[in-house]
Amino acid sequence: MHYLCTMFDTTQKIGILGGGQLGKMLCLAAANFDFKTYILDAQPDFPAGKVCTQFIPGNFNDYDDVMAFGREMDIITIEIEHVNTQALHDLEKMGKTVHPAPRALDLIKDKGLQKEFYHTHAIPTADFELFEDEQALLEAVQNGRWKLPFVQKTRSAGYDGKGVSILRNAADLEQKLLKGPCLAEKLVPVQTEIAVIAARNAQDEVAIFPAVEMDFHPEANLVEMLLCPAAISPLVAAQAEALAEQVIRQFDLCGLLAVEMFLTVEGDLLVNEVAPRPHNSGHHTIDSAITSQYEQHLRAICNLPLGATDQIQPAVMLNLLGAADFKGPAKYEGVEACLALPGVHLHLYSKALTSPFRKMGHVTITAPTLELAKERAEFVKNNLKVIA
Repeated sequence: MHYLCTMFDTTQKIGILGGGQLGKMLCLAAANFDFKTYILDAQPDFPAGKVCTQFIPGNFNDYDDVMAFGREMDIITIEIEHVNTQALHDLEKMGKTVHPAPRALDLIKDKGLQKEFYHTHAIPTADFELFEDEQALLEAVQNGRWKLPFVQKTRSAGYDGKGVSILRNAADLEQKLLKGPCLAEKLVPVQTEIAVIAARNAQDEVAIFPAVEMDFHPEANLVEMLLCPAAISPLVAAQAEALAEQVIRQFDLCGLLAVEMFLTVEGDLLVNEVAPRPHNSGHHTIDSAITSQYEQHLRAICNLPLGATDQIQPAVMLNLLGAADFKGPAKYEGVEACLALPGVHLHLYSKALTSPFRKMGHVTITAPTLELAKERAEFVKNNLKVIA
């Protein structure tokens, strides 16, 4: 890849739709380059509000708010995909740089369109069918076209385990059926779930982070722990990286794309779903990789050379979730004992209130071996609690 020697401009305004923890960590990475970051979200006490250059109160789902915000920016990006894409389309027509492209966002934020995209572009994914609503899905079960068990997903607004229901029996159909437009997906026999983060810039340079293995919380249905490197063979790792590169190129997307995959018991890789932004599965890169996912996203959207993605040390990342029985002002128990261990890196998200299973922070544990990192991670998991 050949880059021209040009002036490095730190005065560009980078506008970020969303002020949560991903926005916060994106702003922290931007500060290393002296980039100016602007956040659009509801409340300035949100995580990113404390670290950005300027916080603009507003609704990233409102056309007028996004247009007014975007007109003042040089580059517009996101930390959540459920934003007003019509405004992003119009800003792009005005000549603003918008990454990820709104046409890709339109596909990705609708899980039905996302699955159809995979089918059209020969990207392996689990068998599926789209339904107008839950009643149409129920009729398909009653007439025998779909047999239990299977996975139901709402077509919009699903994240962190929301909008996904595993239906195993008749009782689940009565109690766990999700309302609205949805899809049914074959419940494939999974050996392990992995994620691969790809990055691409406007010069079509692509960089891939090593695959991570994901371990899900049994109640909250969101990632509780991830391990890097994943416990997969070098061949499967190479196949997963190639698949992630195929997906980001097919979407023609600049920035980051987190590609979640199933490794089936037969050894096949299937794309589950993607996120076109920094992602939970890349938090560990802040402490364990040459380039963090947040710096990489900034490099990509600013069309800078992409950074090396090598893993410096094995790592385990723990999502720090609010304890099940606590709701109110957050208190952190066991921090000192955990920080006394080598390689424990604590990242709190500046959320004043905790509630059951709310993401309050994460902890990355790095060590010379993955086994040692896992051993220390178990100690952190058992001793560091978010209570009220």
